[in-house]
Amino acid sequence: MIRRPLAAAALTLCGVGAVACGGAEVSDTGASAPATPQVGQPAATQNRASGTSEQGASEPAGSETDITTVPGTRTATASATAAEPLAGRTVVIDPGHNGGNFRHAREINKLVDISNQKKACDTTGTSTNDGYTEAAFTWDVSNRLAKLLKAKGATVKLTRSSKTAWGPCIDRRAAIGNENKADAAISIHGDGAAANLRGFHIIMPKKIGGPVDAVVDRSARLGRDVRDAFHQGTGLPYSNYIGKQALNYRNDLGGLNLSTVPKIFIECGNMRNATDAARFKDRAFRQRMAESLAQGLEKYLTSTH
Repeated sequence: MIRRPLAAAALTLCGVGAVACGGAEVSDTGASAPATPQVGQPAATQNRASGTSEQGASEPAGSETDITTVPGTRTATASATAAEPLAGRTVVIDPGHNGGNFRHAREINKLVDISNQKKACDTTGTSTNDGYTEAAFTWDVSNRLAKLLKAKGATVKLTRSSKTAWGPCIDRRAAIGNENKADAAISIHGDGAAANLRGFHIIMPKKIGGPVDAVVDRSARLGRDVRDAFHQGTGLPYSNYIGKQALNYRNDLGGLNLSTVPKIFIECGNMRNATDAARFKDRAFRQRMAESLAQGLEKYLTSTH
């Protein structure tokens, strides 16, 4: 990935293997990603494309979501019908990063314990080459998804209530799922890999001798169900640069390592790839993404497999 200073602070953007989504890794294909920064060092800096806003809050024309944040106040009743297949279920949605992270370099570079190592509190995320930010994208899709899940009867919680603030830290994002005893949790992201790479992939936890171990198997089932629904519903291809059939397993993400509920990350595509980026910036396609994610979550939550 290209790297360039962001204002006076060193902030990490989300890319394949970047700290933005949790740090260096080795993919299932055996390709090594950049090394994770040493404990005590700030997150490294990654470039936004030339000409994009340093503020990290720009969006394409017409991209502003018209969906109100879901406050997560849904009470299922005994009279729930087939129209509410998720009545009694709780889903936590984590919109990756936040629009104001770039203003809070010190705070987001603070190290937090993720069970098997320490990582930066959070990062700025990536963007398309013309400046549509990952934080804005994840906020939009998360709210669309929340609205769909609530219509199916689910109780929905978001890990952040703004697209312009900073944080929360990755350990807090995991804690929100745990505190709400979520039946499923999903962290939504867009990747920032090289421009010739494209496709989506699901990230699932590995056993680490820590909090996540008890839900690794259920997280894998959740990941497969969401992968299948997202692929079928959006037509987006599996990632051609990481994972195997769009499934990737990691032990270095705080949002997964600290989760005691079934949880996955989805990288919805590569925001630096022109074809994928065009989908990210299309309002109707973001709705299609949300609908596909809702289908995958419903499949997992209503299945006995």
